[in-house]
Amino acid sequence: MAELEIPLGDEHAHAGDQFAKAVSVLVAIIGVVLAVVTIASHRAHTAAVIHRTEANDQWAYYEAKKTREHLTDIASELAVTLTATDPQKARDLAARYVKDRDRYDAQAKDIEQGAHEREEASEREERRALRLDLGEGFLELGLVLSSLYFLSKRKFFPALGVGAALVGAIVSAANWFA
Repeated sequence: MAELEIPLGDEHAHAGDQFAKAVSVLVAIIGVVLAVVTIASHRAHTAAVIHRTEANDQWAYYEAKKTREHLTDIASELAVTLTATDPQKARDLAARYVKDRDRYDAQAKDIEQGAHEREEASEREERRALRLDLGEGFLELGLVLSSLYFLSKRKFFPALGVGAALVGAIVSAANWFA
């Protein structure tokens, strides 16, 4: 029944190689850190898009308030300019329009400030996402370089991989301190 036996390949050749086991653990750790950074990067990109959308909404609201302000300004000037059967009523109407115009102007200033704040938040998140993307790239490079040990048996690949992964981890961790 020797023909039914399955010959053992190279998969067990590393069984006693302690360095290979250490590299395997290293690759696993880099993979976990990479997964965390990738998720954080995706969340930062999503947050940037949300902030940008909110800023755009605020600018549209600002435009609406400015349009109302302009229309009430025109209406107040027309009310004063046109002759009416009751001049006092025309003055009252014009005063109401001026009051509305001033209210719209004040609201527009608040909305404008909110839009600027949301734009700044979007830019902050975009910078954060960029750092996370850079860290993600270095972590991926570290993972690939470390894995090359298994094909080449050259110990400098895990050393290069650890270096790249450390750079990626440091760049990614900088987000929590920036």
